[in-house]
Amino acid sequence: MAVDYATLLTIPISYASCSLGNPNDPPPLLDRLHAISSAGFSAIELSFPDILSFGNSHLGHEVDPKDYDSLCKVASEIQKQCQQRNLGIMMLQPFANFEGWKEGSDGRKDAFERARGWIRIMQACGCDMLQVGSTDTPIEDLDKSRIVPDLRELADLLKEHGFKLAYENWCWSSHAPDWKDVWGIVKEVDRDNVGLCLDTFQTAGGEWADPTTASGLLEDVGKEDLEKRFKKSLEDLGKTIPKDKIYLLQISDAYKVPSPFSAEADESGLRPRGRWSHDFRPLPYNGGYLPVFDVAQAVLKTGFRGWFSYEVFDGDAQGKGKQQDIIAYAQAASNVQKRLIAECAGRSEDEIEATR
Repeated sequence: MAVDYATLLTIPISYASCSLGNPNDPPPLLDRLHAISSAGFSAIELSFPDILSFGNSHLGHEVDPKDYDSLCKVASEIQKQCQQRNLGIMMLQPFANFEGWKEGSDGRKDAFERARGWIRIMQACGCDMLQVGSTDTPIEDLDKSRIVPDLRELADLLKEHGFKLAYENWCWSSHAPDWKDVWGIVKEVDRDNVGLCLDTFQTAGGEWADPTTASGLLEDVGKEDLEKRFKKSLEDLGKTIPKDKIYLLQISDAYKVPSPFSAEADESGLRPRGRWSHDFRPLPYNGGYLPVFDVAQAVLKTGFRGWFSYEVFDGDAQGKGKQQDIIAYAQAASNVQKRLIAECAGRSEDEIEATR
């Protein structure tokens, strides 16, 4: 069943600042902000690595990731630069490896130190939402009984400042790789300022696709059963998550990798889907193979009409990186949004073609 097209035209659009240009050699932040603004986006997701890189040039020296006094000065300047380009800062990301550390561990101490520092950065840049990715810390280093209490504590720290927590399932997470996993956790956390960051890549790339197989698909069942299982998952998503518990939907596709990845973590400890995420995520309709439309439509069927945010890491189909005309690429993302919502509304092929 299609969704009402008129309501889809109200959806605000954002672009993740870290994801425009070559993933391995991104252009200067101000160039990216100009391109994003020129393409008609309303806001950015501000990435912590961009704060560091912009800070190095703005302050004239390398900024330590825990020098929060300097980072707040940089974040305040980024807000000014965004305002000059009519861009808001929708979210600070990606806050990683936070929840579930064992009591008394160095990891837990570091996690909460970072949380307080990032909250300061949010105040400095005028942002009210923090993205937290479901941790990929090795499960043997975690105390799973701490996951919900840790997220509650973080939510309460954020609420002191009127801020929200958007919890995302990273499909290489050690404890919550699927949307059902993070939704179960969010329900248990039970805080009014905690919701979901859903993502077309994280959902389809975890439950439907697999970069370690020759087919590029999960092969624990046959393809017909895989399609049925994934369809049922998306039907459940559309029926069970309240729209006000979805804070944003991130949009990207994925290339099928040139040859299957090893199922083992790499030398840095990154799992295969994490490596896939880093370099093989183009815009929809541009060479990828994930069922992006199906995920987007399922999310829209909840009644959600909040942020669609484009987070792509397009290192070309070989994952080797490529130079891009970032103004043209940002405009292409804006055009993808028009085509995607037209498709979700059941528009005809001719009507969809007119949005290209």
